[in-house]
Amino acid sequence: MREEEKIKAGILFNPGDPELKAMKLRAHNLNMDYNQTYEDETEKRAAILAELIGELGEGSFIQGPIAFHYGKHTRIGRNFFGNFNLTIQDDAEVWIGDYCSFGPNATIVTPIHPMLPDERLELRTAEGDKKRLCYAKPVRIGSSCWFGASVTVCSGVTIGDNCVIGAGSVVTRDIPPDSFAAGVPCRVIRKLTEADSMKYKPEILADNQVIEG
Repeated sequence: MREEEKIKAGILFNPGDPELKAMKLRAHNLNMDYNQTYEDETEKRAAILAELIGELGEGSFIQGPIAFHYGKHTRIGRNFFGNFNLTIQDDAEVWIGDYCSFGPNATIVTPIHPMLPDERLELRTAEGDKKRLCYAKPVRIGSSCWFGASVTVCSGVTIGDNCVIGAGSVVTRDIPPDSFAAGVPCRVIRKLTEADSMKYKPEILADNQVIEG
């Protein structure tokens, strides 16, 4: 079994495998290419992202700088907005739905390392070799989610549609749809309802209007 297949199977893999290292080097170089562009070099940026990311939906914009570990393991829906310093360590697959907005310094991580120091240093493979091994779990984020600044989503987490995750949160467990969640570790504060509409904040809404229906 190839090391990339082991990642998808959720079992220990060798991140130092030559094939995986080549994938990561390619992605890291494309990150660097993107991060050296100007914001108005839209065609150049689009071409780099098309090479880097497994899927990026129409109408999406990523401010940069960016840091994708593999890139090809990430799929992002339509009308995504990623602010400064978006980091996605996509050893395992990462899915992000449509109309999501991430504040600056948003981070998604999928790999997990052994807890014990000796095992973190090396384990014995099926072939009898001693190697540094880890494993990874996929992350799934629904549509129409908003992440405040410096949100970190940990491996194996699923976040439902229409969620708001407060700034600085570390999400270590699943968050159900339509939730406002925050904290370290992140927990559900309350369900989002119609009472959260801007129409109930006239002092902020000013002379703007909520679009009904």
